[in-house]
Amino acid sequence: MTNIKQYIEENKQRFLEELFGLIRIPSISSEEKHKPDMVKAAERWKELISEAGADKAEVMPSEGNPVVYGEKIIDTALPTVLVYGHYDVMPVDPIDLWKSEPFEPEIRDEKIWARGADDDKGQAFMHVKAFEYMVRTDTLPCNVKFMVEGEEEIGSPSLPNFCKEHKETLKADVILVSDTGMIAPDIPSITGGLRGLAYWQVEVTGPNADLHSGIFGGAVANPINVLCKMIAEMQDEKGRITIPGFYDDVLEVSAGEREKMAKAPFDEEEYKKSLGVKALWGEEGYTSRERTGIRPSFDVCGIWGGYAGEGAKTVLPSKAYAKISCRLVPHQKHLKIAELFKKHFESIAPDYVKVNVEHLHGGPSYVCPIDLPAYKAAEKAYEEVYGKMPVPVRSGGSIPIIATFEEILGIKSVLMGFGLGSDAIHSPNENYPLEQFFNGINTIPLFYKYFGETNK
Repeated sequence: MTNIKQYIEENKQRFLEELFGLIRIPSISSEEKHKPDMVKAAERWKELISEAGADKAEVMPSEGNPVVYGEKIIDTALPTVLVYGHYDVMPVDPIDLWKSEPFEPEIRDEKIWARGADDDKGQAFMHVKAFEYMVRTDTLPCNVKFMVEGEEEIGSPSLPNFCKEHKETLKADVILVSDTGMIAPDIPSITGGLRGLAYWQVEVTGPNADLHSGIFGGAVANPINVLCKMIAEMQDEKGRITIPGFYDDVLEVSAGEREKMAKAPFDEEEYKKSLGVKALWGEEGYTSRERTGIRPSFDVCGIWGGYAGEGAKTVLPSKAYAKISCRLVPHQKHLKIAELFKKHFESIAPDYVKVNVEHLHGGPSYVCPIDLPAYKAAEKAYEEVYGKMPVPVRSGGSIPIIATFEEILGIKSVLMGFGLGSDAIHSPNENYPLEQFFNGINTIPLFYKYFGETNK
């Protein structure tokens, strides 16, 4: 029987060609003009899952973008793994910073360069190829279901209702996800927790029209100036978020757990060098790893207003805007935080402007117990491929739907990510190392093997 390494070697060119075809579909969920691309991407996923050996694969409607569902049930007495991924991607702006076309994948320096190369087309695609191998070699030890959605990058607004409507169809023993990363190529890790998210757009309005900054400047408040001042007031000099009640429900991690987390390798100087910064900043009393894993954060994701074209235009703008997010930790309720922010931000607005706060999306945090049988199976799989036991980590990122899965479907998720910090997901020049891509295909069948054994 062909082993997985042989199978990868014999089929690697086909794998890449199929993945590249998927990447070439610009499935940007946040932009209305790409609605047809969402359908096209979903249809292609259905084909890939079917060709890999699923007995059933279909594109199912939701309140938003369609959901791709597939399954192969070999024995109802065996455990079932539900594989989750997403086919939507982030926008590509600023386009001028890309070294190659974002939707025309290239291989350079042993990496795939393209939007979606890692997040999440490349990582989700690994599961289809691992499944294909197990089906074709008759080594599949569990039932498998696939659910690939098209709204993860905008907070998965339609998926909760989809899960409620299809709860029986989606029944499984564990959800398997590759939408996270590893500490380093030689340091495997399993994400045991995700931060939650709350996301807003704010609008600050001053005068009822743009004004001449010479004639009116100094007598009328500039909304951009006011917005910047309001944002600056949202954190104090110790890096603490100033929203009243913001920390009331924060889960404080014990000293013992913080000590275990500190054993994960981390080179602060290399970290700064890789980011091109001279110094790091964050909440006082916590390490950089802790600030992104177990503490909440506040960030302005975008800010605009007035004139930003070529040359000069002396304008005092009527409006200013910002997109703002908070990453949340266990026990913080994202809807509660959304209201706390709105109330506070509106309360600090001076009388010479009007403020409107719109809550765009959000989701809760998630923690996976490290003694879960599926987690243990993932540990063994990584150890066999990488030669060392994976380190448990808490991710600073958010996948809001993961906690929703547990709430609606009653199923825990195991986050077997293979991305790296250098993959530039959500940024220009997103990439995914070929080694990680093929290692993922190599590792996933071992998860099934060990998970199947724990359920005998």
